[in-house]
Amino acid sequence: MKTILITGATSGIGLEAAQQLAAGGERLVLVGRNPQKLADSAELVRAAGAGAVDTLECDMASQSSVRQLAKAIEAAYDRIDVLANNAGGYHQTRTETEDGIEATFATNHLGGFLLTELLTDLLVRSAPARILFTSSVMHYGATLDFDDLGFRTGYSGEKAYSRSKLANVLYARALARRFDGTGVTVNAFHPGAVSTGIWTSLPWFGQPVVSLAKRIFFISAAEGAAALTYLATDPGVAEVTGAYFRKTREREPSRLARDDRIGQRLCEVSASLVGLPG
Repeated sequence: MKTILITGATSGIGLEAAQQLAAGGERLVLVGRNPQKLADSAELVRAAGAGAVDTLECDMASQSSVRQLAKAIEAAYDRIDVLANNAGGYHQTRTETEDGIEATFATNHLGGFLLTELLTDLLVRSAPARILFTSSVMHYGATLDFDDLGFRTGYSGEKAYSRSKLANVLYARALARRFDGTGVTVNAFHPGAVSTGIWTSLPWFGQPVVSLAKRIFFISAAEGAAALTYLATDPGVAEVTGAYFRKTREREPSRLARDDRIGQRLCEVSASLVGLPG
């Protein structure tokens, strides 16, 4: 029985993937912010056939909360077969966390970065193991300014979200290089245009467009979760690492995402932002 840990597991892609993975009798570790949502999600995942279901509370935007999560994981588990960094957020108005970090970047990139770095030894001991990052096709239009990662000037929700998803791809590629030869693979993926609650953060004037798009273009959360499920379990991608997938097909990421020097610098800057050695 594999142990699969999913952040952002109480709704959308995370919850659907947990239920899909449960059908294989795996042990699911669900991570979320809301205790009641965690309890409700655990019931659904157990009903889907999971061998075991555990829940852990964490606000991925909070560095102290992520550190507590990492300690709880290390205390409770001898191995993690799959770490799915799936938690995400979208903020139309610029917001900072308790750590002074722009909230979208903090949730979508730094939270997963810190958790993964803190669990590095456990993941290597668990090899063969897989690390996944839920990214987005929106990374193709992203920019990266190390002098203003949090958009203190020129902020928009779309630009911040795109930048955070670019960071996912860059970090996945850098981590794959670091883990080369360890038996730990690292990949990022775009699940498709998924109809999830994240889009409710758009301003009121954008909601009619989103509502129409959901009916015509968007896929369900269950369809989007299929990409996470595939990358977490399919033997055909067991040795694929450092890749970017669009749903279940490997694709070339953006030019910026393929710049390994930028990826390495992002890792160094991210480490500094979360108080880890560079």
